[in-house]
Amino acid sequence: MASNAYIRLLLSLLVTVAIIGVSVLLYRNASDKPAVRNTVNQQLPQNVDIALKKARFSEMQDGVVAWELVAENVNYDKTGDKAYLKSIRMIFKGDGAKGAITVTADSGEYSSTLKNVLLNGNVHVASEDGASFETASIIYTGASGQLSTEDSVTFMQQRMKLTATGMDFGVKKQLAHFHSAIVASIVPD
Repeated sequence: MASNAYIRLLLSLLVTVAIIGVSVLLYRNASDKPAVRNTVNQQLPQNVDIALKKARFSEMQDGVVAWELVAENVNYDKTGDKAYLKSIRMIFKGDGAKGAITVTADSGEYSSTLKNVLLNGNVHVASEDGASFETASIIYTGASGQLSTEDSVTFMQQRMKLTATGMDFGVKKQLAHFHSAIVASIVPD
């Protein structure tokens, strides 16, 4: 009987020592490698104050939404008062007589003080009546309500195709003024 009690005591002592040893080993390894955590300031570029996903901007005129811009990614710089945008969709609201205009682009910049939007890369502008044009870059000037580009523009409506260099497009009246000679063609069905 005494030898049985002696064996139980020895086994419980070994189990206790093993538990303490494993605990010390785990604590030591955990404390040697501090957790790597980047602060928000370390994750953003120096000129960016706020980074957003799926951001929405809009402009009100006379109590009505004049346009709305949605971007997949936005980096906002408060000091420069600019938002750097990626994957942009901008919609200019129609007024009843004229339908809405939708503009899409790969990237751009939005100045919240001037209400200007610079759009770059695969710029596509489409109206509800089927007219559209494409260009490499375009700027929306808030003060004049106008889209402007100096780049090559391809304008399409039904079967008619116009190509020119440079264009101004009034968003409200939906009238285009081309800066150069226009090459017109009829696209076959």
